Amino acid sequence: MAAPRALWKGVLKLESINCAVKLIGASTESGKLHFKTLSRKSKLPVKSEYRDEKTGATVEHDEQVKGYELDGGDFLTIEPEEIEALKTEATHQLEIDGFVDQASVSPLYLEKPYYLVPADELATEAYTLVAKAMERKKVAAVGRIVMQQRERSVLVEPRDRGMVVTLLRQANEVVDEADVFGGIEKTKVEPDLLEIATLLIDRKPAHFDPSKFEDRYENALIEMIQAKIKGKKLPVKAPPPPETNVVNLASLLRKSLEKEGGAKPRAKSASKKSKAA
Repeated sequence: MAAPRALWKGVLKLESINCAVKLIGASTESGKLHFKTLSRKSKLPVKSEYRDEKTGATVEHDEQVKGYELDGGDFLTIEPEEIEALKTEATHQLEIDGFVDQASVSPLYLEKPYYLVPADELATEAYTLVAKAMERKKVAAVGRIVMQQRERSVLVEPRDRGMVVTLLRQANEVVDEADVFGGIEKTKVEPDLLEIATLLIDRKPAHFDPSKFEDRYENALIEMIQAKIKGKKLPVKAPPPPETNVVNLASLLRKSLEKEGGAKPRAKSASKKSKAA
């Protein structure tokens, strides 16, 4: 199997420590089902192309240029060499700005993961030193990197014998949770119902195991494709989604607990006696 291709190469910089590193994609779409857009008439693939809005003529790649829209609908053209001139030494540098508690980073800001590995044997010692130091302190590093002509904030975390870099979203790219959850009415939860719900959670312990994750929709697509190839009858249409049935929450919770084989919740009087004791 060929070694994964590096998506970025540069230098990891922490104060006076510099070591050559490279980024390798930590996620892949190779196992996913992909479709091509075909012409219904010829059954052949179609391709997209850019056309001039005014003349309708096709604009080839070497005739395309980036543009920034101004007030009034006019555009300011930006040439490739003008963008290239803005690049600094940071283009090939992953600079660490500081260290944070790993638990303090909200998953809302995590965008895409990459593996960070030494670029050569000479860099391995310094690379391992940084990773082990972060692991000992149980911290992650916040830094900056330039990818695809954009400076991105990143989180660097120690992982096993290496490190993982995750691109971070900017604050203005994350919807404020107060704007979403603020509309949820404050509701008092009855202690007895909370106890039953807690027992239901206790009855379903699990371990995080991504190997057991399943895309049932994609599996159904594959099954349909295989049936069409073999000229067989297409699979039965999926059932409609279940309707909500939260009418008597206490009754539903008790039935769920009995179904899971859980113990019956303590009576309210017993709970009060235990509290008094």
